[in-house]
Amino acid sequence: MKKTVVILVILLVVIFTGSIIKDQVIKSAITIIATQLTGAPVHIDGFSLGVFNQSVRISGLKVYNPKGFSKSILVSLPKINVRYDLGALLKRKLHLVNVGIEIKEIGLEKNKEGKLNVDELKVVKQGRNQSAGHSGQMPMQIDLLTLNMGRIVFKDYSPGREPVFKVYNINIDKSYKNITSVQQLAALILAEPMRAAGIQGAQVYGVAMLTGVAVLPVAVAVTLIGRDSVQKDFVSTFDNVYAISLEVLKRKGRITREDKLQGVISANINSTQITVKIEKKTGSKTQVVISARKYLLPKPEIAGGILYMISEKLK
Repeated sequence: MKKTVVILVILLVVIFTGSIIKDQVIKSAITIIATQLTGAPVHIDGFSLGVFNQSVRISGLKVYNPKGFSKSILVSLPKINVRYDLGALLKRKLHLVNVGIEIKEIGLEKNKEGKLNVDELKVVKQGRNQSAGHSGQMPMQIDLLTLNMGRIVFKDYSPGREPVFKVYNINIDKSYKNITSVQQLAALILAEPMRAAGIQGAQVYGVAMLTGVAVLPVAVAVTLIGRDSVQKDFVSTFDNVYAISLEVLKRKGRITREDKLQGVISANINSTQITVKIEKKTGSKTQVVISARKYLLPKPEIAGGILYMISEKLK
């Protein structure tokens, strides 16, 4: 009996260790392939492959900016869940029955030359020059793709001065059927959140149309209509948050009101009226509420950009 137990323990250890090694090897291979496809550094925190249940789980996938941009993260994907067809894979066909992707944040960046980081990705450039059915790729089929979209942080360095920051909170789920190429998948992950935010002028939209993905930019994102403010609680003192907020607004524009007793700072930034309200909450928390309006129209993306800059300073 003892001998049987020992053998079972050894067998379990071997299976467990083999599973870890297998996942690590595949994780490294996927990282290398993803880096080659995008033309930008890719990092993966965790990877798990299920053979019996034909599933894949990827956590903490990050695509960094390509050459010519800052070293920031371009796309942050905290969770990717996949159900795949093992039989098709053995026949060298990539058939994914169901793919769920959580897009936490897209770090859209325009450099001093006016180029967008998303347009400089290798997979986007290739998509402009070839059709979806490129013979050099393994045949690919995604039956159902679900995207959970978080937000876009847009940093514009093109004016040649302090960067202009905007934050677009999207927070929607959308599903798509019959994705047949890496270019289509990339176009959806990048272009669809940008379309929802109303960002125009990106070449990735052209790639989306060439690959058969109907994602055209719109003038206004309906999810943002009627909202002009953003809010966040910081674990910091009132004095520190007030000082940082004042510093950011002074750097970006002209202060029109400064009332520390009331916790209110107002500023004019590129004809946009910004109001920051700072309030000490319970414990060590301080709340910041920022509203933005330009020609009486709500501009929550600009308010979000100011909040983002304050957040970065308070890290």
